[in-house]
Order: sequence, then structure tokens, then C-alpha cells
Amino acid sequence: MTHNAATTPPTEPNGLPAHGRYPGLPEPAPLGTSALPAHAYQGTVVFITGGGTGLGKAIASEYARLGADIVVASRSDDHLKAAREGLAGLGGRVATATCDIRDPERIAEAFDAAEQHFGLPHILINNAAANFPIPAEDMSPNAWRTVVDITLNGTYFCAREFARRHLAAGSPGSIVNIGASYAWTGGPGFAHSAAAKAGVKNMVETLAVEWGPYGIQINGLVPGLFPHEDMTADIRSNVDHARAKDPLQPALRTGRLRELGWAATFLTSPYARFISGHTLVVDGANWQRRALLNHPVVAVRDQMGRGSFEP
Repeated sequence: MTHNAATTPPTEPNGLPAHGRYPGLPEPAPLGTSALPAHAYQGTVVFITGGGTGLGKAIASEYARLGADIVVASRSDDHLKAAREGLAGLGGRVATATCDIRDPERIAEAFDAAEQHFGLPHILINNAAANFPIPAEDMSPNAWRTVVDITLNGTYFCAREFARRHLAAGSPGSIVNIGASYAWTGGPGFAHSAAAKAGVKNMVETLAVEWGPYGIQINGLVPGLFPHEDMTADIRSNVDHARAKDPLQPALRTGRLRELGWAATFLTSPYARFISGHTLVVDGANWQRRALLNHPVVAVRDQMGRGSFEP
């Protein structure tokens, strides 16, 4: 079979389509703008785990800009300080609570603190998680337990505490669980996190049915590649030179942090009340990308430069 030069995209020496030939998805609206009315979240309390840094901070920032009062929960005093400093002055008030989401008693104490500051939270963003790349055969039992305990169990314990308080009060509420696309596809190199995130996705679908009659909606939100300054060193090493990653995305660009915050604020808004049990992927269709011919398989441990397996 011969290829028509007119229909075959030119490639760079690395085999990638020439960047700049196609426009990709447009840039989003400017930072500080929103599709929702100004002060849409005035009088609303948002409880977010891990909201002092990274993607959690980006989500918390958009709620704050719309007037919400924010309660950030984290184990790290440094992260709580970052939340107070980074969210101050954006709109609503900010409070923090020290909390290890692996411990249901500490979660209850954090919710007590939130109620003392601003009242019962109306919205819960389950953002906190643990993750690091490692071949499955090298993973220690403790590493597996830690990631699953934080990412899956912690998400459930927070959702349970939030729901029980609303059930007791007879009030509606909204939950967003931050997920990952490898909940559908599997995540080689991240077996612990992928398994946990699959559980988080199923939790969205299960609890939406259980708690819907009481006025509690629950949805998932899956970020694509959103480079940010708070990435851990091991993950940052995989996404350094973010602009070089643009040709690898169908959108021909990576995500802008505000786009994730806009998605979260929509899912919990009065305009999305009938959306529940859904997981929204915000990644420019990257997780659905398929090549006509797959690249040669490279074992995960070889990709990580770990050499031969030694028991």
C-alpha cells in the first residue's frame, strides 16, 4: 500500500506529528472569570481535603473566587499554611483543620472544627490521595496498604462523615471525588493507586443511588495532565518540560488549572443538581487516545530504569 503524501502528516525526527500544523483546543477564558454568576457560592461552605497545594488548591481557589467559605483539611502543617496564604483574599473566608483521613475519628474532629468556624459544610471535595510510581513486583505490602488506605478508605470515611451529618440534619449536600482515568484503563506502574481509584469511581456510582433520596449528590472529577509547581519530584520527573508534552495530547496542550476548578464548581452548582453518579474527565480526550499501530511494549521496570528483578 502506498501513502498519499497529501494526507500523511509530516513528522519531526522523533516521529511525532509536526507541532503547529494543527491548532488544537483553544485556550480557556482568563483566570478569574467564571461561567457561574458572581458570588454564586456566597454563604456556602466547602470542605476540601488536601486543598492547600496543587490541584486541590486550584479547585479551592475557584470556589473562593465565587464567595464560598473554604475549610482545608490536611496532615501537613506546611500545606495548611499554604492554604491560608494562597486562598486568603480571593473571596470567601478560609479555615484549616489538621486531619489524617485514614482515621475516622480525626475526620470527625475536622468536621467539628469546620462547623465551629462556618457551620455544616455544604460541599465535600475528596481530593487527598497518595501515589508514587513503582513496579508492582517491587511494591512492599506497607506501600500498597498506605496508598489504598489514604486514597480509597480515606475518601470513603470522609464521604461517610459528610453524609451522616447531612442525614441527621435532613439537609442536602454535594460530594466530588477526585478520580483518575486509569480507574477504567488500568495503570501500569501505579497498581496501588489504580486499584484505589477504581474503587473511588465505583463509590461515586454506588453512593449516588444510596444517598440520592436524601438529597445528596455525588460525582467524580478526573484531571488530565495539569502541570503545577507542587508536583512531587518523582511525578514531576515524568512531566518536566510540559510544553514538550503538548504534541502528545489530542488538544495539543496540557490543562490549565482553572479549568479543573471550573468543572468542580459546575458539578456542585444549582445548574447540575440532576447530575449524580457521573465521573467527568477533564483531559482534552487524552485518556481515549488510541494509535492505529501501538508502540513496542517496554516493561514498566525498564521504563523506570530498575534493571533486572531481584527477589
